[in-house]
Amino acid sequence: MVVRHAHCNGAGLDLHQDPASNRCASALSSPCQLARLACVRERAIRAPHQERALETDLTLAALDLGSNSFRLELGRIADNRIVVVDSHRIAVRLAAGLTADKLLDDAAWRRGLDALGRFAQRLSALPHTRVRAVGTNTLRVARNAPGFIAAGERVLGHPIEVIAGREEARMIFCGVAHAAGSTPADERLLVVDIGGGSTEISVGTGDEPDLMESLYVGSINSTLSHFPGGYIDEYTFKQAELAARREIQVVSAAVRSSRWSVATASSGTARTIARLLAENHGGDGSITAAGLRWLRKRVIALGVIERLQFAGLKAERALNLPGGLAIMTAIFEELGIERMTVSPNALRLGVLVDLMRRLAPRRASADSREETVIDFETRYRCDNAQSARVSALAVTLFGQICGSMADPQAETVREIDWAARLAEVGFSIAHNGYHKHSSYVIGNADMPGFSRDEQKRLAFLILGHAGKLPKLAREAAPRELWLSMACLRLAALMHRGRGDAGQPPLALRLDGQRLRLDLPEPWLSANPLAAYSLMQEARAWQALGADPPFVLEMSEAVMAASGVLAAA
Repeated sequence: MVVRHAHCNGAGLDLHQDPASNRCASALSSPCQLARLACVRERAIRAPHQERALETDLTLAALDLGSNSFRLELGRIADNRIVVVDSHRIAVRLAAGLTADKLLDDAAWRRGLDALGRFAQRLSALPHTRVRAVGTNTLRVARNAPGFIAAGERVLGHPIEVIAGREEARMIFCGVAHAAGSTPADERLLVVDIGGGSTEISVGTGDEPDLMESLYVGSINSTLSHFPGGYIDEYTFKQAELAARREIQVVSAAVRSSRWSVATASSGTARTIARLLAENHGGDGSITAAGLRWLRKRVIALGVIERLQFAGLKAERALNLPGGLAIMTAIFEELGIERMTVSPNALRLGVLVDLMRRLAPRRASADSREETVIDFETRYRCDNAQSARVSALAVTLFGQICGSMADPQAETVREIDWAARLAEVGFSIAHNGYHKHSSYVIGNADMPGFSRDEQKRLAFLILGHAGKLPKLAREAAPRELWLSMACLRLAALMHRGRGDAGQPPLALRLDGQRLRLDLPEPWLSANPLAAYSLMQEARAWQALGADPPFVLEMSEAVMAASGVLAAA
């Protein structure tokens, strides 16, 4: 797992302390103060940089590790819009190097790392917070993708995330819609993106889709499967079309009933087809059903990929044309499309838009991750009052051991907040072992805005926020994630009673490998059960293994209140 966090510095910063009552500001004395607690949590998760207006002329970078090519796009923020200032493309054909047992072969591995090495120099001056590298279908299915990603991060110098298919569809839509600008409120946009390894379909209004689908059929895998040796005839082409239609059929009813009014295609396949129609058949730059029938007939007549010579066709694009054309034809037939415009923008612009939203002031931000968390809270009927208590205390504890609240740190705090708010979604399945159910749901659900890596981190925090720790000992999680988990566990423990009673001014300190918790003696004397539970928590961390990320210690006051010193 990759974590873009600053290292904890061990400083003792006590956030939100209420000097008048000598209690944490997250403490509640009555239900009517829940709204106040929400404000506390909002202050806790809003870093200093988010209080300022979003900088203009800020350069962001999006790197798309696609199945056919790796593409880098740099954009500048101007008036809350992305202006693309530079782009680079390197043909990698990653999907062509995927073996029958779903392993990237050595040649594809080297091509990918060579491309990342060439991009690394261009990105060396940008901080991680302004760069996002995303992997798509081939890195979703390759069994040795984790090894390639680890090697790629070392070469690139930036984290690489693998995004789910529906998240790819969402960001493609965002890119196309952002480039198109404002559209009529009643205009529903259908976006189709045929990639090398998958095809994404989305429908929506404005700048966010409400229907997102990803199909495991792409121009490279279709060409390799149906046109071995590069030979094309009516039978092989028909088989490629039927295979594509079989995949599209699963979503065709939903897409047809979505009442889209404008169809747009993105990706290199769509741009190539539109260009071939424009330069060889008198097209207007769009793709039409009649134009596809003409191109299909010509491609079959030429018979071999090596003979595909059209004005405007690059040799590299010819390698994927039969499969891409078969998929596009199948889409037109299954979805009843007659004409489709072509957008020059797609996934990379969508990634840049997402980056811009994440960097925006929190109150004005349209971060789709926050919207997703709110949707899950509603869908699974989460106890918002309880999650607010746990979140506020966990964030406070994290602030005490990690003093700096710089940009990467703010992302960590959001992660803690989201984990606290989603920790109990498993109650909708069963109360017993709810944290396991919650972790599974968050790790495997479609969560717009979140990458797979982000979901894995949330699932890890949620699985570990309650229950036994040894089950997580085999996880190779970074120390910062373990510290976040410790804060969540302590917060959940202190609020196990789910009431609004105030809590004492906890003092959590990190000193090297030692994490020490202290509480005042009067409170501990009045709450022996809490003292006992805290000692059990310390023992749980001791049982984590021979090489724990840190040792959790309790002060003498806690040990005395729990009876440990008396027993000794």
